[in-house]
Amino acid sequence: MSRGAALADTPARDVTVNKALCVFLALCAVLIVLVLVSSSQGAVRIPVTEVPDLLFGDLLSDEETLWRNVLMEVRLPRVLLAVVAGAGLTVTGTVMQALFRNPLAEPGLIGISSGGALGAVAAIVLGAPTLFWLAPAAFAGSLLATAACYALGRRHPGMSSLLLAGVAINVICGSLIGLFTYMATDTQLRSLTFWNMGSLAGATWQQLTLLGPWTLILCLLLLREWRGLNALLLGEREARHLGFAIEPLRRRLVVLVALIVGPLVAATGVIGFVGLVVPHLVRLSLGADHRWLLPNTVVAGAIALSLADWLARMVVIPAELPIGMVTSLIGGPFFLWMLTRRMR
Repeated sequence: MSRGAALADTPARDVTVNKALCVFLALCAVLIVLVLVSSSQGAVRIPVTEVPDLLFGDLLSDEETLWRNVLMEVRLPRVLLAVVAGAGLTVTGTVMQALFRNPLAEPGLIGISSGGALGAVAAIVLGAPTLFWLAPAAFAGSLLATAACYALGRRHPGMSSLLLAGVAINVICGSLIGLFTYMATDTQLRSLTFWNMGSLAGATWQQLTLLGPWTLILCLLLLREWRGLNALLLGEREARHLGFAIEPLRRRLVVLVALIVGPLVAATGVIGFVGLVVPHLVRLSLGADHRWLLPNTVVAGAIALSLADWLARMVVIPAELPIGMVTSLIGGPFFLWMLTRRMR
């Protein structure tokens, strides 16, 4: 191992392998239980004990057949999409915080999510509403918004310039989304409402077939960059002294983040604050070493969005709240707490 890699390994030596592994296994156990419980509850309640039989059994009564249809066609795709989206949004938030050396950074705050939403909304209004066109359009919007925010934010050092650049990008994207909304037909307006609030109601097995492997592979590629992310925490000058090529690393991370967030925005709309809150909570437990932080945030993010989806479905049965509203109601106060804590 090179000297740079060895130094990048140890920003938080107090975290042991056993502790990180125990936290990871505990989070996995919580996620499995949450998936089972969330799949069984909603407007149609399914006993948790019946879920294994409904998935693998053959001889079913009429009521069990109804439960199985609800479980297989509605609940499981939605719950699994929450797992995939939560994992993707959280790991990208963790990466953005290391890239900008700012614990208040996340894809939504610096324009990646709104850029992706702009690309998807443009595709809908211009007549290309299928996921085949939405995903590339959302990716292009995410990448352009990220590049613009990064270029503007780096002109002046410090947290304020980055956040102000993100505010500007979000305002511009919001204005363009408003323009496309003005141009939209009544049918398109129903679809555009989805992007403003975020929702998992349209989850399908086809989406999961595409997004699941895609997000998993890209998350694994980000996990491989943990040494570079550790080095970035020390500062760009120090990372260069340790032998890391900063510009290629930065471009690689930005492209991978946009590749994850863009398609997820195309499938779920804008869901904010997951990538901000969850990495911070995991960091409080495990420290800043991305060797342990990244894999644990993947599972923790899946738990967070699955829990938010469960709350969105359970609070106002038989209707449901937009999941973006739930995450904002929880994440907004947490963000203000983090901001005031850093200003002290």
